Amino acid sequence: MAYFHELSSRVSFQEARLACESEGGVLLSLENEAEQKLIESMLQNLTKPGTGISDGDFWIGLWRNGDGQTSGACPDLYQWSDGSNSQYRNWYTDEPSCGSEKCVVMYHQPTANPGLGGPYLYQWNDDRCNMKHNYICKYEPEINPTAPVEKPYLTNQPGDTHQNVVVTEAGIIPNLIYVVIPTIPLLLLILVAFGTCCFQMLHKSKGRTKTSPNQSTLWISKSTRKESGMEV
Repeated sequence: MAYFHELSSRVSFQEARLACESEGGVLLSLENEAEQKLIESMLQNLTKPGTGISDGDFWIGLWRNGDGQTSGACPDLYQWSDGSNSQYRNWYTDEPSCGSEKCVVMYHQPTANPGLGGPYLYQWNDDRCNMKHNYICKYEPEINPTAPVEKPYLTNQPGDTHQNVVVTEAGIIPNLIYVVIPTIPLLLLILVAFGTCCFQMLHKSKGRTKTSPNQSTLWISKSTRKESGMEV
């Protein structure tokens, strides 16, 4: 909400529209009564006693293109500058008056005496587009990411000449992979060293069991040999 204490600082409809667009927004469009009530509550907070803010209407994004329409079809010619198709309206009594008044403000005159439609607060009125008022911009909601989730996104579509670009949000599993992968060569080296050591120990054990006492290579005769010419 752009409010100016100095009347000379207030802007025309087109200036307000450009100011919103330069900051990535648009002049306010209203889809339903709930949004209207939200804006009313914001304006009430804005004009609490002691804030120094008083009378001053606000441009919204409703306007019509055409000259001099005074027939009953005039209210149907108004459209939203952001392209919204909303048919919600909150006109003050006997508005819109049409004629040369093509752009719409939201009344904000808390000190003015009430008219036939009650206080000049929050209802809408058409006005000449070169008049100077405050204005209200509307922006897309900011998206705050929650817990990181692995979500690949491919940019190329049919007819797109760009290569595939995959954007992945970091999560716990990808981070764990980045830690494990560099350690694989070290793990393999340890495994090979352990296997070699076990093989050598097994080989030495077999070498020791080949010459056991039960399998002696010495030959001992079981019969007594008689030597000729010898007496015992």
